[in-house]
Amino acid sequence: MFELLQKAAAQNGLVTAFAVVGVVMLLSMQVSKRLTMGRVHGSAIAIVIGLALAYWGGLATGGHKGLADLSLFGGIGLMGGAMLRDFAIVATAFEVQATEARKAGLVGVCALLLGTFLPFVVGASVAWSMGYSDPVSMTTIGAGAITYIVGPVTGAAIGASSDVMALSIATGLIKAIIVMIGTPIAAKFLRLRTPRSAMVFGGLAGTVSGVSAGLAATDRKLVPYGALVATFHTGLGCLLGPSVLFFATRALMT
Repeated sequence: MFELLQKAAAQNGLVTAFAVVGVVMLLSMQVSKRLTMGRVHGSAIAIVIGLALAYWGGLATGGHKGLADLSLFGGIGLMGGAMLRDFAIVATAFEVQATEARKAGLVGVCALLLGTFLPFVVGASVAWSMGYSDPVSMTTIGAGAITYIVGPVTGAAIGASSDVMALSIATGLIKAIIVMIGTPIAAKFLRLRTPRSAMVFGGLAGTVSGVSAGLAATDRKLVPYGALVATFHTGLGCLLGPSVLFFATRALMT
């Protein structure tokens, strides 16, 4: 029976990948609810579990794709690949209503720009301090500080190595986890009580997953407003990363 299930899972890799992610999310939400009382969102816990599983997969196989190197979980490589990643970006963009975004006003636009440029500057500066002084690596890691999607998209466009793109993803994940955990703690200080304040916060924080999870732990009614502005970060970052930000970094470093 076990061999039959194993064979079916290996032959239907993408279905198996969705099932594995579903089980991880179910477990993560239960851990969040029962052990942290919702203060640490399930998304953050799921990310940690995913990284641990990827690390174990790499150790077990000696490969470079984590669990995807195991034939049983080969579909995870497709699920987490560029095709579905780009599809998710497009799908997210289609959910945004421009008329609703205007409600944030000029303050929301300024927050969006600051939330794009400031993390990039911090990320690129940290990359330089760690010895990554070439413009391609600095731009890729800096873009990862915007969101963990912008990093690899930018790196692929400007020819960054896989190691640097992995660092950019890790940078974005760390930022998302910090926002997830820190939002409910700092909500009173930031006065996150109105849709407008949530939009400004979403623009400054930038990470959709971090903002959504953080606001969900603060006030669920604010989630759509914060995520609305934060959603633009992916598209804006993917547009500016391989172009304006890369050229600016190269001009400063040469």
